[in-house]
Amino acid sequence: MRFDDTAMDTALDTAMDTTLDTVLEAGPRSVLPPNRLQRRLLSLRKVPRAFRAAAQNLVLRRAVPFTGTAKLQFVSMVPHRVEIALDNHKAVHNHIGGIHASAMNLLAETATGMVVGLNVRDDCIPLAKELRMAFKRRATGGLRAVATLTDAQRLAMQASDKGEVKVSVTMTDEAGVNPVECEFIWAWIPSGPRRS
Repeated sequence: MRFDDTAMDTALDTAMDTTLDTVLEAGPRSVLPPNRLQRRLLSLRKVPRAFRAAAQNLVLRRAVPFTGTAKLQFVSMVPHRVEIALDNHKAVHNHIGGIHASAMNLLAETATGMVVGLNVRDDCIPLAKELRMAFKRRATGGLRAVATLTDAQRLAMQASDKGEVKVSVTMTDEAGVNPVECEFIWAWIPSGPRRS
């Protein structure tokens, strides 16, 4: 599953079609200002369009180095939806030449973690708490994971310095099939020193 640069540029432009002076809408009656991760991604607008997708992948792979090892591609990142792709390449193969279950887990965990990261308050950190994966059929080719949050979930993350959220994620292979059903529960806690 290869993505041409034009498609990735368009996805990145769509994902970053806002400025720091503009707030991101959370729902029909509320607005949320951009958090630290959103501001970092918005700063990539300074990078020439031809290099933005590569710059975004570089920045995010440095933040989470294992995503670089697997060569995850950050296709689209907006506060309510994150899409990440994984090509079926040798580094992520299992014993039958498909994408390894651990790589599928990485893909789903990264998509859900990024959508949470785009919404958690600056004074909090997200932590993976629980996951459930059910392997339904063999995947064909590369995979895409799309993680989403509802407006209510996004608002809850802004209203409290700790809590948890069940994040919906859909994984689709090149044949358009969902080979894996998965669900992640993420928590967020204050980022300051732990109190005893």
